[in-house]
Amino acid sequence: MGLNEAPLLFDFEVESSENFTFIPMCVRFNLDRFGLRISLEQWQMLPLEDRKLLARFPVDEDEEIEPNFDHALFEMLRTHANVEPEWFTPEESLAWRRTDSVPEGVVRQAQLAGLAAPGVARWAELATFKRYVLAKLSSKTEANHDFVPAMREFGAAG
Repeated sequence: MGLNEAPLLFDFEVESSENFTFIPMCVRFNLDRFGLRISLEQWQMLPLEDRKLLARFPVDEDEEIEPNFDHALFEMLRTHANVEPEWFTPEESLAWRRTDSVPEGVVRQAQLAGLAAPGVARWAELATFKRYVLAKLSSKTEANHDFVPAMREFGAAG
């Protein structure tokens, strides 16, 4: 599978990414699932075109993209920031991968926002990447300003 024609941004991210000043969810997804960590400062050291290129990598469950994403990220960071990403071992059992229950964080964020959390059936219907996004936006205990717009965009708001 090749690169997407354009960076993969959800509607709710267009404004909040501030023209790629912040790391978009598609890049976070690939970083997390391949066990790579970069700081916001490192991200911002990359030229805008490199950041957009990283946001064009697919978010499908395709292990063939891993070396390409890794290679591109390493080369960009070496060239523009003289650093390498940090490695970590991704968790095997991630709540967003499960389709038999809605993660507690998503339920908590929905409550904070005054929304009904998606039911298990609706949660299971969401694409893996969308479940990741909602779980990521729900990782902290305080309300996330992107959670409600994401829920609405994904058709998951009750």
